Amino acid sequence: MADHLTPLDATFLELEQADEAAHMHIGGALVFDPRPDGSIPTRDELIEHLDGRLGHMPRYRRRLSEPRTGGLHWPAWQDDERFDLAAHVRHAALPAPGGDAELCDWLGDYWSHRLDRHRPLWEVVLLDGLEGGRWALVTKTHHAMVDGVGSVDAGYLMLDTEAEAAGGGAVPPMVAAQPPRPHWAGGEERGTASRVVGALRWLPDHAVRAVRGGADVALHPRKALEILDRSRATVDVLLHDELNAAPASSLNCEMGAARRFEFVRVPLADLKTVKGGLGGTVNDVALAAVTGGLRRLLQARHEHPPDQGLRAMVPMNVRQASERLALGNRISSLFVHLPVAAATPEERYERVMAEAEELKRGSQSLGTSTIISLAGLAPPAIHAHVARALYATRLFNVTVTNVPGPQMTLYALGARLREIIPLVPLAAEHAVGVAIFSYDGTVVFGLNAAADAVPDLDVLRDGIAAEIDALRRVAARSGVMAG
Repeated sequence: MADHLTPLDATFLELEQADEAAHMHIGGALVFDPRPDGSIPTRDELIEHLDGRLGHMPRYRRRLSEPRTGGLHWPAWQDDERFDLAAHVRHAALPAPGGDAELCDWLGDYWSHRLDRHRPLWEVVLLDGLEGGRWALVTKTHHAMVDGVGSVDAGYLMLDTEAEAAGGGAVPPMVAAQPPRPHWAGGEERGTASRVVGALRWLPDHAVRAVRGGADVALHPRKALEILDRSRATVDVLLHDELNAAPASSLNCEMGAARRFEFVRVPLADLKTVKGGLGGTVNDVALAAVTGGLRRLLQARHEHPPDQGLRAMVPMNVRQASERLALGNRISSLFVHLPVAAATPEERYERVMAEAEELKRGSQSLGTSTIISLAGLAPPAIHAHVARALYATRLFNVTVTNVPGPQMTLYALGARLREIIPLVPLAAEHAVGVAIFSYDGTVVFGLNAAADAVPDLDVLRDGIAAEIDALRRVAARSGVMAG
């Protein structure tokens, strides 16, 4: 069977086509210690390492049958007869002294450039020159190929559970082989629910014919109930958009293609300390930290934090354990209010927890996934219109993703993996995105921003760190009072 893009996969190509400022690649910087003998791998060693493992992921040797969507059918992934692995593996050196500042500057520039759609949509850079003899593998993969959780699964193919791994590219035990779990994502173009409804006006007759022709629905009433649930959820999402638009913000503006990047690293134990003292989950702590950072950014811009809060797009993983190495996108979206107007860290955290509880009882993610599925029945040209409306500034202000990574030490090419710095893409008029990734006891907040629209990204960076410190103090006081 042909390996065609799904409607959701195609969405990320369409968002890029609609605006030159939108980049829809995901990625990360995997930072390693030097090997025990003090050396770092060569580019040739990395090429050989990848060559032995790409057999698990055939899509990495495939390109799009057509570089653009739009026509009467979706592009497919087809074998690239001219595939040259060496063309996807580069080498670069960080300027001295190779600290966090130099790394952020390099990452911002590297992630400012799109992938070539005439080749397989990924590449990796072997980056040396980091402080302490460290080095990194920096990846760039188009979101049409894989989602955040899927990219973690694929990343295991480069990594080993022991420093001296046996060859063959065996995949380590998967922490991700848990039931699907929510985690915190990107968007674009102004639009309203009326646009979505207009784009889907042709669907009722088409859908009715499909349902009438589906004997399995008649034979299995539960499927009819599922259709009804999806319909109700879709209406809820559309009405929510029409009546409760995301607030206006300086974070949603015309922007250029250049990116600025910063990151915050914090021990996972700090987030667990807050969770233990104040309740909630580690996800709640992470989202509250982002809320506090965004509040500080708005205040530094002399901008009143909106009373209803900023709205974040948050994806929910719907990937099953059996889909460990399946590429493509298995996500649905939630819209979460970040209570930036709340005056204290305690109040912000309480509101984040309350919002999470409300979302657990809702059907929002079912509605957004249904709209994408319905749009997929349309020709690609119509689907592009719906996709842009679903990723509009009217729907959300910022992108926030949270992908739980492995809590074990991993290795590659004989070196220990020290940390993973994640990237979330930015669509048009969404100038800030936050990606959160946990690995081996450390959580890293990767902050991606439009360089021209967010020259003050350091304010957000410092604000996130300050919010976590403040919540730790609050949790410590709560523990003392409880004792």
